[in-house]
Amino acid sequence: MRVIMMGSPDFAVPTLNALVEAGHEVICVYCQPPRPAGRGKKLMPTAMEQRAHELGFPVRSPTSLKSEAEQEEFADLEADVAIVAAYGLILPKPVLDAPRLGCVNVHASLLPRWRGAAPVQRAIMAGDAVTGVTLMQMEEGLDTGPMILRKEIAIDQKNAAQLTEELAQLGAMMVVEWAADPDAHDASPQPDDSVTYARKISKEEARIDWERPAAEIQRHIQGLSPFPGAWTMHEGERLKLLAAEEVEAEGAAATAIDDRLTIACGDGAIRVTRVQRAGKGAASSEEMLRGYPITKGARFS
Repeated sequence: MRVIMMGSPDFAVPTLNALVEAGHEVICVYCQPPRPAGRGKKLMPTAMEQRAHELGFPVRSPTSLKSEAEQEEFADLEADVAIVAAYGLILPKPVLDAPRLGCVNVHASLLPRWRGAAPVQRAIMAGDAVTGVTLMQMEEGLDTGPMILRKEIAIDQKNAAQLTEELAQLGAMMVVEWAADPDAHDASPQPDDSVTYARKISKEEARIDWERPAAEIQRHIQGLSPFPGAWTMHEGERLKLLAAEEVEAEGAAATAIDDRLTIACGDGAIRVTRVQRAGKGAASSEEMLRGYPITKGARFS
């Protein structure tokens, strides 16, 4: 099968690898342009671009697909299908219609739950027991297209990075399963009665609200780890809390109730187990506290 692969972050790379290993002909890879990163703001290619170059595939990274010229270039590839995984650009109708089998999206949720930009984070933060991957025939709406395949996995205590990696591998296997015999998989419409939206995580939303129950705060930390990272302020310094466990303890919300980074919440408490100070690397709470003690009674905001 002649395939255009469209994706940008690490999530998309296993699908590209799986298509190659299955013997499909990847004729072009589309990804987001390089972005400034790090303290030096050096332009860094996406994970997908790096992998595509390693495999020797041509790469295109337009800032938009709205122009007629870009759409004609896309159509001229004469692809059987475009596989889309966290690409990051809107696909206009001429692009959606250009491949013989259209565009198939690898979406990291059990649609119609968690349409949108941050399905993995939202599923964890909401306390969902399971999530999964949906292969979807793309149309102009936001993740509204017919579902080709759905497979679920348990969330358990995985953080966002761990769950994303597991979903990426699952999605890659599903794409190969579908591509082996597209005619064997009928697409079905999404139900209208269970739609939820996974809006993008804002910087301010990542800030911890200590008035919330401990269970919610623990999921908040888990769902945003390691990026963008749930954060709080302590004596003018921002701390990213990367892992925590719920514990049976009580105290005034936003207050350390021991010297081990156990913090009282609106209901119950959490014990932080992994943390990152501004400008420092991530560390266990024990390691950080040796050089930056936070004692009982300390306040967070």
